[in-house]
Amino acid sequence: MKITFYKYQGTGNDFVMIDDRDQTFPVSKQLIASICHRRFGIGSDGLILLQNAEGYDFRMVYFNADGGEGSMCGNGGRCVVRFASDLGIFSGSTRFIAVDGEHEGTVNDDIIRLKMSHVQEVQHYPEFDFLNTGSPHYVTYVDHVEEVDVVNLGSEIRYGSVYGPQGGTNVNFVEVIEENHLSVRTYERGVEDETFSCGTGVTACALSANLRNGWESPITVETIGGTLEVAYEKRGDGEYGDIYLIGPAVRVFEGSLDI
Repeated sequence: MKITFYKYQGTGNDFVMIDDRDQTFPVSKQLIASICHRRFGIGSDGLILLQNAEGYDFRMVYFNADGGEGSMCGNGGRCVVRFASDLGIFSGSTRFIAVDGEHEGTVNDDIIRLKMSHVQEVQHYPEFDFLNTGSPHYVTYVDHVEEVDVVNLGSEIRYGSVYGPQGGTNVNFVEVIEENHLSVRTYERGVEDETFSCGTGVTACALSANLRNGWESPITVETIGGTLEVAYEKRGDGEYGDIYLIGPAVRVFEGSLDI
């Protein structure tokens, strides 16, 4: 079976996109992991199926690089909005469904603005914050983020005694550059490595920074792969709505694959 695929990236977080509106893609963990493999496959941080969904422009089905179906992916969401726009499914703005519920997106030249899930609670501790922005995120602050051993420290927390039994967590290391400006590096579960950028992680870090510092929206966040912006409305102690992840998402190439 030959499939057509498309490669997209959002600030270096890269995804294999498949137009699966006819729902013929043969989903299996082994197949998806082999496609995402950077030595023996196309290579990506994840794979996204774009499917039909009644009442919405489309459905986003996201799989991690290990082949397992994942929780919400913010940069993947921005990339699938770009992909749907490129396919002519919508023009200007869209409404779609993902694993964590309904999302809205707008396309303005190179910039994709994605509405994220409402955040009900931020668990605030002296050394870190924990919150769910569509995916679970551990957020801790460091003085020199470029010096952090992200993979080893991140995996210890991801598989540790607290979060390991809960299915693990993504782990973010944050350096405050100046007011309303952060630098973030993220260990992503499912990829089991540091990625160039993590959209739900960037969102979590921005909300954590607001909680700790009282910064006004929006907050600019630097990642290895580029710059993102997070806009939000604080609605209560640890509660946020109208959260938007804003940044570029671009098509890299397309091809066909025998599976």
